[in-house]
Amino acid sequence: MNTKELVCWAARLADEKKAENIRVIDLGGKSSLCEFILIATATSKPHLDAVEEGISRKLKEQGIYKHNRDGRESNLWRVSDYGGFLAHIMTQEARDFYGLDEIFRFGKEIDFTKPVKKTTKKAVAKTPKKTVKKPTKKTAAKKMVKSATKKAKTPAKKTTVKKTTKKTISKNTKKK
Repeated sequence: MNTKELVCWAARLADEKKAENIRVIDLGGKSSLCEFILIATATSKPHLDAVEEGISRKLKEQGIYKHNRDGRESNLWRVSDYGGFLAHIMTQEARDFYGLDEIFRFGKEIDFTKPVKKTTKKAVAKTPKKTVKKPTKKTAAKKMVKSATKKAKTPAKKTTVKKTTKKTISKNTKKK
């Protein structure tokens, strides 16, 4: 289950516990904290406890645990960090005072009641893979043949030819 599916499921769980004014906000990679924010309103401390516990219990059953939690004893606001999303369960008083809806207005609200569409990868034409020849072990005979052919391919050393000039020719002819 991806993070978007997970946060939408958590929002539906909050809705089952009668939380009010539930919002799921996609931060679109604009936050270093998380990808999504879940904000829900509880009407009292017992309701706050029930909503938080309802989400936590169902996620634990699927092997998804909180990374961190804040506001354990608060009567106003609880925050649960699930890695990819933060779940803020708060009373209307706390929601009005802290203004999280306003703080995260840059994000895009997601309709959590609809099933999340899974993105599929477009089909890409496969290109044939290049085969790479693996080096083979060379036997002593192959090494000798290779070194002999290598020597045969290298040009012979050039011999220097002494240029003769008219003076050297005339000197040679005079001596005779």
